[in-house]
Amino acid sequence: MHGKKISEYKSFYDERRNETYKQNYEKIRAEDHSHFHNLKTFIDRFQLKNKRCLEIGSSGGFFQDMVDDYWGTDIAESLAKYYHKPYRVATSERYPFDDEMFDAIWTIEVYEHIPELQEALLEIKRLIKPGGVVFFAPAWGCRPWAANGYAIRPYSNFNWKRKLIKVSIPIRNTILWRAVFIFPKRLVRHILFLLGYRFLEIRYKKLKANYKILWTWDSDACNSIDPHDAILWFLSHGFECLSHITHFSAFFCRTGPLIFPSP
Repeated sequence: MHGKKISEYKSFYDERRNETYKQNYEKIRAEDHSHFHNLKTFIDRFQLKNKRCLEIGSSGGFFQDMVDDYWGTDIAESLAKYYHKPYRVATSERYPFDDEMFDAIWTIEVYEHIPELQEALLEIKRLIKPGGVVFFAPAWGCRPWAANGYAIRPYSNFNWKRKLIKVSIPIRNTILWRAVFIFPKRLVRHILFLLGYRFLEIRYKKLKANYKILWTWDSDACNSIDPHDAILWFLSHGFECLSHITHFSAFFCRTGPLIFPSP
């Protein structure tokens, strides 16, 4: 993220973090996190216990004891007090680490909150060592109506146009409805990839984030990312995809973390 951009979101992710998320970071255990088992499997599979690992968007450092050589980075200075391992505040689009510094990088439910998504993805490529491995797990397909709390607010909160948006949500949330819009796009892009086109720029939908009221999780998301687009981006930059090895599995990817060994 650009320094100017970071200053715009600092009050939300730093000064108002405890008020907004209402979490006691000192009491949150790694084992209680929804991605703990996926991350542990990743660490065990690639024997990362003694390797240098970076967590991008490391929040309260819940995972810092899962490996010995752990480093964390996030936007909030107020988080530093929760770390007994290295933590650096991200203050610009370039993360505060040297090139090819890490054997492994993981990032969980973070990249949907980063406005400069292309630059942030290129930072992963810059920081990972050749032969390193990436665990990439944003919240996929964040909904555009989350920012205004349509799913949880009563109809009385909205005018007639917004009532129509609210009533449409159960339909728009169905797998069938989403498939109608997602799979034609995926088909075109996958065919282009097979024909030799490379997606060096990440494709995604920009969202208008709500930095005042956290109606629901991901009300503050500014990106909606399709995992298929993320796979094509990493493949286009020379990575492999071990979580979705075949074209079939990549095409029908829906949820969960993506695993990429670096070139």
